[in-house]
Amino acid sequence: MSDEIAYATIRELGTRYRSRQLSPVEVTQALLARIEKHDPVLSAFVTLTADRARADARAAEEALRGGDARPLLGIPVAHKDIYLTRGIRTTGGSALLADWVPDDDAACVRRWQDAGTVLLGKLITHEFALGLQFPGHRFKPARNPWNLDHIPGGSSSGSGAALAAGLVTGATGSDTGGSIRGPAAFCGIVGLKPTYGRASRAGVLTLSWTLDHTGPMARTVEDCAYLLQAMAGHDAADPASSRAPVDDYVAALGRDVRGLRIGVPRNYFFEGVDPEVERAFEAALGTLRGLGAEVRDVQIPSLAATHSFLLIMLAEAFAYHERDLREHPELYGDVLRERLLAGALVTASEYTQAQRIRAGICAETAAVLRDVDVLATPTTPKPATPFALATDPEFGFPRSNMPPFNITGMPALALPCGFSSSGLPLSLQLAGRPFEEATVLRVGHAYEQATPWHTRRPRV
Repeated sequence: MSDEIAYATIRELGTRYRSRQLSPVEVTQALLARIEKHDPVLSAFVTLTADRARADARAAEEALRGGDARPLLGIPVAHKDIYLTRGIRTTGGSALLADWVPDDDAACVRRWQDAGTVLLGKLITHEFALGLQFPGHRFKPARNPWNLDHIPGGSSSGSGAALAAGLVTGATGSDTGGSIRGPAAFCGIVGLKPTYGRASRAGVLTLSWTLDHTGPMARTVEDCAYLLQAMAGHDAADPASSRAPVDDYVAALGRDVRGLRIGVPRNYFFEGVDPEVERAFEAALGTLRGLGAEVRDVQIPSLAATHSFLLIMLAEAFAYHERDLREHPELYGDVLRERLLAGALVTASEYTQAQRIRAGICAETAAVLRDVDVLATPTTPKPATPFALATDPEFGFPRSNMPPFNITGMPALALPCGFSSSGLPLSLQLAGRPFEEATVLRVGHAYEQATPWHTRRPRV
C-alpha cells in the first residue's frame, strides 16, 4: 500500500470511494497489512479487530453503492483502550482489566459506528490514562514513529503513534491534563480537546470527573472537524454533557482569519521553554499575522497557581480507584499505585481551596477572552522526551502547558508548527471560548494550509 493512501485524509478517501477509485475493503485490507508490518515495533495496538474491520468495510461498501453520503463512511479508525467496546477487550492499559470484555459501547464509539466508520482495533494507553508510563506495566509502551528512543506522549500514546505512522485515519483520545494534545505534539499530528461537556464521556474509564474530556485525534485539522462532528452533542448518560447547539465544524473551515484577535499569554507558558520551540512558535505567530489575524500579548496572572490541577486530579483519581487499590493493589503498576495513593493525602480543605483557585483562573481567562478570540501558546515547552528519562520513577510530573485548559474546560487544539534540529515535531496550541470549537478549528486550519508541517511523515 502506498503512503499516499495510508496518509489520505477523510475527504480524500471519501472522494475516491465515491468515484470508485478505491473501496473501503481495499483500504482496510491494506491498513491491516501495514499494521502487521509496523506495529510489532511501534506497539500502538493492544487489540487488533481484523474480522470486525473487514465486516465494517463490507457494510460501508454496500452503503456507498446505495448512495450513502455520510462523510465518515468507510473511514478506518481505532479507539483508545479506555473507551468501552462491546464484545471487544478493553484493558485500560492495566493488569486489573487485562481480560475485561464490556457488554456496551462508549457513547463516542457508538456515534462513530453509526457514522459508518471501520473499527481496526484498540490503541494502547498509559495505565488508566494517567500520563505516566514506567517499567512494570502490563503492556508494552507505544513508540514514537519519528524516533523510537523518544516517547510518543501520553496518555493517548497509541493513538498518536498509530496516526503518525499511517496505521489509522482517525482515533479517539481522552484529555485530563493534556493526554490528547501531548501525543499530538510529540507525534506531529492534530488533536482537539473540545469544551468540557461537548463530547460524551459515558462509557469511558474515568481518571478525574471534573477534568476529563473526550475528543478526536487525526493528521489534519479538517479530519478532526469531521470526527468531532460525529462525536459532539448532548448525551443524557453523561451528567456533565451540555445541551449547547452543535456547530457545523467543517463549514467553518472555509472562512479566513482576517481580523480575528489572537492573544499570547507570555506568563506561565514560556517558563523553561526550549529555544527551538520558542522560535517555531514565534514563526507561527508571524504566519498568522500574514494571514490577517491581529496578534497581541495578554496576561493571565492566576495561572501561577496551576498546582491546583494536581490536587484536584489526584484526589478525584484516588476516589475513583479507591476500592480496587484496597482490594487489588498488586494489579497496579508500582509508580502509578504510589501516585494514586498520594490522592488519599489531599484533605477536604485542600481540595476545596484548589477548586476556589480554579474558579479564579476560569474567571480571569474568560475576562481575557472578551478582548481576544483565541489564545495561542506552545503546546509543550520541549520536544518529545527520551524514554531513558521519561521512564525514570524520579521523573515525576513534568511541567506542562496543557492543564490550564482542562482547569477552564475551554476547547484547545494542538497542531504541528515545525521540527527540532533533531527531527522531532514541534506544536502550536490554540484555545478559545467555551463551545467555540469552530473558531479554534478555523484558525488552526488557516495556519495548517499556509504551512507544510502536516505533510511530513516519519520513516517507519
